[in-house]
Amino acid sequence: MKISFRKVVSAAALAIAAATGSASAPAPVEAAELRMLSGFSPNFVWYREIGPRFIEMVQEKSGGDTTISFTGPDAVPTFEQFQPVQAGVFDLLFTHPAYHSGTTSVGLAIDAIDVDPVKRRDVGIIDYIDQHYMQRGMKLISAPSTGTKGFRYYLREPIDGVPGLNGRIIRGTVSYHPMIKALGGSPLNMPVSEIYTALQRGTVDGAAWGLTGAKDLKWNEIIKYMADPVFGQVGVMIFMNLDSWNALDEKTQNILLEAGREIEVEAQSHFDKLQADEFEWLSANGMEVTSFDPSEGNEFERLWAEGVWEVAAEVSGDDARKLRELAKSHGMTR
Repeated sequence: MKISFRKVVSAAALAIAAATGSASAPAPVEAAELRMLSGFSPNFVWYREIGPRFIEMVQEKSGGDTTISFTGPDAVPTFEQFQPVQAGVFDLLFTHPAYHSGTTSVGLAIDAIDVDPVKRRDVGIIDYIDQHYMQRGMKLISAPSTGTKGFRYYLREPIDGVPGLNGRIIRGTVSYHPMIKALGGSPLNMPVSEIYTALQRGTVDGAAWGLTGAKDLKWNEIIKYMADPVFGQVGVMIFMNLDSWNALDEKTQNILLEAGREIEVEAQSHFDKLQADEFEWLSANGMEVTSFDPSEGNEFERLWAEGVWEVAAEVSGDDARKLRELAKSHGMTR
């Protein structure tokens, strides 16, 4: 396994301190070679359009002193990545917080909070989530959104009544489960890598997914329908092991945070365009729009937000409820 420069320096400093009898902690390091674990493959749109750009920003701002290498889900499965980073095996984690919802669901609640990256920071949303994760040995560096709006349902067959998902098995991470059930469906969680085959074989009747990514996953080859209306938000996150964070000097920490804030703003408008481009491409390559009845469609934002907060509160209790109160007090959620 590749050992980061930062860890080598820290280990050497500790050894020297032990040999000399010094009790002082090693000085924070100014240069670092950090390892990022990603829940998405390097060519998948959510990572491809955010991860390399963040890495580039950090390298440029540090004058090349801080570099970040990539390790994907082929090394550590997507749903098992939080603990290795928490334990310090990797320095950084690029993920969607629903993938570690068994540990905490506070992060996934970002998908129920309006996308306004500047306001999210100004009113304390990001700081609240950061403080929550630091108690679990992780530092929140950035929370980019993949566009102003987030999700839709992709289906093998068109919607033909109310409830629109009646009797259908729908792939969705835990965030979607209350909404899928409210629409008459049965949710089934599975990794991204398994969705294509499940749709192809009819193991699932559809998938809840973001407004980008279906093209990369080639779903147009096997299913025909994408459903309106769209709803919610997608908030991916970049975390850092807290010990790794604390080992950095203040300048390097500020560089990481500055890059994190900038990528949040940049990603929103960038993904809005990517979403429009992907919709046009899917429409031109075999997929059609099917729509939920307005009696359901008009309730999508409420169903989504309430479902996400329900999941968050089930796992994280008062921590999730306090975050909801904070977001509601600033008119950013239901």
